[in-house]
Amino acid sequence: MIFPGQASQVVGMGRDLAAAGGAAGRFLAEVDTILQYPLTALMYEGPLETLTETRNAQPAILAHSVAAVQALAELGIEPSTVAGHSLGEFSAAVAVGALTPQQALVLVRRRGELMFNAGQARPGTMAAVMGLEAGVVREVCADVARQHGSVVLANHNSETQVVLSGEPGAVAAAGEALKTAGARRVTPLNVSGAFHSPLLAEAAAEFASDLEATDFEDPRQPLVANVSGRPVTRGAELRAGLKRQLTSPVLWHDTMNWLVTGQAYRPRAILEVGPGTVLSNLARRAYPEVTFFAVGTTNDLAAVRGQLESIVADAERRELEARDGR
Repeated sequence: MIFPGQASQVVGMGRDLAAAGGAAGRFLAEVDTILQYPLTALMYEGPLETLTETRNAQPAILAHSVAAVQALAELGIEPSTVAGHSLGEFSAAVAVGALTPQQALVLVRRRGELMFNAGQARPGTMAAVMGLEAGVVREVCADVARQHGSVVLANHNSETQVVLSGEPGAVAAAGEALKTAGARRVTPLNVSGAFHSPLLAEAAAEFASDLEATDFEDPRQPLVANVSGRPVTRGAELRAGLKRQLTSPVLWHDTMNWLVTGQAYRPRAILEVGPGTVLSNLARRAYPEVTFFAVGTTNDLAAVRGQLESIVADAERRELEARDGR
């Protein structure tokens, strides 16, 4: 299972899961009490502008993702390995028992507030870059930073998509330099700060205290960390990575490579759990041998169990044929 990060929010998210009841409905009914503010009203009714604020979008996406995890568990579907993009790493931690849903909600609300406030105190921005390798982007950012201020590679999402983060003038200058270097497209992102960059150092230091005060269990299954693109199996190791996450790049390309090719087995199916299909869309072309499913609605839940059963049956048939020499 993989879990989306910020920008996947949409008005109406999670509403059908809440109405369906079960574990997902019970959890969503508790969210506002846990957080002491009406998050679910924003999730179900909007307005989108308010929902999109970092301090609201982050806990909303986590709440939706965790509800979907609980609905899947009621169907007997649990992950063998997990990963999450940025805030999605907290959803992944819940899915493998490293955090409780309540712990994750409180942490992510605090994380969103700190990141939102950091963007107000020290304005920053981000931009997506298409068509250049990450190494080239890093070199250009280093050159630009010497003259224009802080700009770094914040997300390495795929072979041809990365994201810049930093001071507005430096990000703009880097964008122009990258176009000159051959970038196919540079697209400014509608964000409230320079996430995953040194501009969030103070927020990261404050959040580290919250993480240190939270008990982390060892994950039941491996969780592939953003900061390394490699699996962690200890709660303390997961906490240490989350402390670094706000100022470190999200190594999503490395994460997906490990999920698909780094394990002792090749996964046949990967579920993107929560709102949207951003992560599946990034990965489908790179990993055509894997079937990706988006699981965020009751309709998705109704379909996914049968589809997974078909994949398992096909794998078992192939294994029997191979044993029989056919």
